[in-house]
Amino acid sequence: MTDRIHSLPSRLILLTLLLGCALLAPARSDQQHWIRVSSGHFSVVTDADEKSGHDVVVRFEQMRSVFGQLLSRNRINMSEPVDILALRNDEEYSKVVPSRQGQGIAAGFFLPGEDRNYFVLNLSKEDSWRAVSREFAAVFLNYNYPPTQAWFDEGFVDYFSSLRFDNKQAQIGGDPASFTELLNASTWLAIPDLFATHPDASAKEGSHHTLFYAQSWIVMHYLLDQSKLPETGTYFDLVENQKLPVEGAMQKAYGMSSAQFAQAVKDHFHSLAQPPQPPQKGKQPSAGNAGETQLPGVAPADQIGSSTQELTEAEGRALVAEMSVRLPEHRDQAMHELESITDQPKMDNVVARRGLAWAHMEKKEFSRAVDELNKGAELNPKDPWLHYYLALVRARAAQSAGSSTEGLPNMMQDLRLTLDWDAEFAQARSMLAMAQLEGGGVHAAMDSMRVAIQLAPRNQSYLLNMAQIYLAGKNWDAATALLERLRSSSEPQIAKSAREQLEGLPMLKKYGTLAQDQTKPQPQGAASAPPSSSSSPATPSSTASSSTAPKPAEPQPKTQTQNPQPAEDASTDHPDEPPAPPQPDKRVIQFVKGKIVAVDCSQAPSAVLTVSAGAKLLKLRTENYKSLMVMGADDFSCDWKSRAAAVNYRAGGKADGDLVSVEIE
Repeated sequence: MTDRIHSLPSRLILLTLLLGCALLAPARSDQQHWIRVSSGHFSVVTDADEKSGHDVVVRFEQMRSVFGQLLSRNRINMSEPVDILALRNDEEYSKVVPSRQGQGIAAGFFLPGEDRNYFVLNLSKEDSWRAVSREFAAVFLNYNYPPTQAWFDEGFVDYFSSLRFDNKQAQIGGDPASFTELLNASTWLAIPDLFATHPDASAKEGSHHTLFYAQSWIVMHYLLDQSKLPETGTYFDLVENQKLPVEGAMQKAYGMSSAQFAQAVKDHFHSLAQPPQPPQKGKQPSAGNAGETQLPGVAPADQIGSSTQELTEAEGRALVAEMSVRLPEHRDQAMHELESITDQPKMDNVVARRGLAWAHMEKKEFSRAVDELNKGAELNPKDPWLHYYLALVRARAAQSAGSSTEGLPNMMQDLRLTLDWDAEFAQARSMLAMAQLEGGGVHAAMDSMRVAIQLAPRNQSYLLNMAQIYLAGKNWDAATALLERLRSSSEPQIAKSAREQLEGLPMLKKYGTLAQDQTKPQPQGAASAPPSSSSSPATPSSTASSSTAPKPAEPQPKTQTQNPQPAEDASTDHPDEPPAPPQPDKRVIQFVKGKIVAVDCSQAPSAVLTVSAGAKLLKLRTENYKSLMVMGADDFSCDWKSRAAAVNYRAGGKADGDLVSVEIE
């Protein structure tokens, strides 16, 4: 009896503790719990449950699949990393939403960046992924389709944004923005006027509901419905490369005049309002709504797998703050959040450190950025973003100071580790190319930059970098061809730099050659100038350290084979005078697009390409195919046959023309 009495207080204490735990349970379940849900190509960081994270990653996989299907792409580049944040409710989402979204809580937003692209979703809204589907299409179009006119891009992304999923089916082609009403009430633009329109990008968000966007959408709807994208590619070649007028290009590409094309599009538009008809052979049936078509081959949600990784609360908060620090209106609060994490040793993590480093880099506080990155390395030395930012801060510091890059070998090693993690990261590849160039590796730089251009064919900064690499290697023709192409760029800084480099090319040829010859004294005023780029202006900020050329003391093997100097240039009669530069080739660089019929390498290293372009058959020669500018392929091949190609050449020589460059398509 006594034992039972003495045990009562213990039992009461235990019961009290259990009741307390039960009362606290609901509050704990309401706390943020962070996970990362990953699929084959994407990962989602979310504070919602696993099912919600899986649903988001499935939709992104399905959007990727639809993109490839629409453009007939088996390989899809993702040339800049994508981060997806999915927040569980309005309260969490409202803390990070950009001020540009105005009043109300939207379903999601897109945040582009030089290092990565963010998609941020509000999971309290149904189908929140649709809020960013337009931007998703634009991002992937940039990395997987050559440059086009504005109507094509805007029409495609609007068409793509009509995508929706119903049970296990995908439909596309519905009106995404009340365009039908606008088209019915307006007098349409003439096709040449539509194709020549360049909407102001800064006003795009507020003026999307205009005739230009509506008509671009219906033209794209027609082209995709009628499977006319191949003809559209031909049209772009004719107007952009061969400089044909719109009318002639349309007749050649589509087999109809612009007026006939406009009527075909209008007929297609009016047919969308008709009741669904039985599907024609080879076409997909209508999905029921006007203009919608079912898409086959899109994997249903239950066939797309994913894995889940638990994250600490501190890491989840740091990942959100790392995104928010890129928004000026949230930057101070985000930095305060990151600092509150790093101030607590048990919560400190590499994500918070690299987020702070990014913010310091933006302020050009490079030493503070390096300090944060070094502390991050102590926490997780294998973090790939850490290595990328270590390289980036070196490049930005050198560019800001107008000096050579400190720790160049370490920078290249960090970039290689980054590319081991993500081989498609085009900006890291471009940075590696320019670091290799600064270290004297012209050939390695050329190979790296070629890959960057393949991964991001619309990035003209990469083309400008490639021109600088050719200048450093004294490949004057290839550099001239690129700079001539870029001098009319729609990006003012790119066009300005290209024009200035073309103007300085004669002087560069004259004194750049002397700088490579270490046996002769430098000409007056050029003693400290780096070879090949001494007359080159600095490139835009997006091409960090790209204006730095190889140091004079470091050899460039390709220079000796491409520009051999005759013995008489080393005259001892006038030791203080530079050798006479070779006479420039004044033949106009011409362009042709066609198909490589054959390659003759019997007199290697010279080679002759036979190119078929319409009714014309051209034999184009290169003196040394090993030094020829090649794009779209790793190297020149003597086995090319029936390969579509775009070729720059100078008419005349020992054949129909001398090759300047070859781009394999």
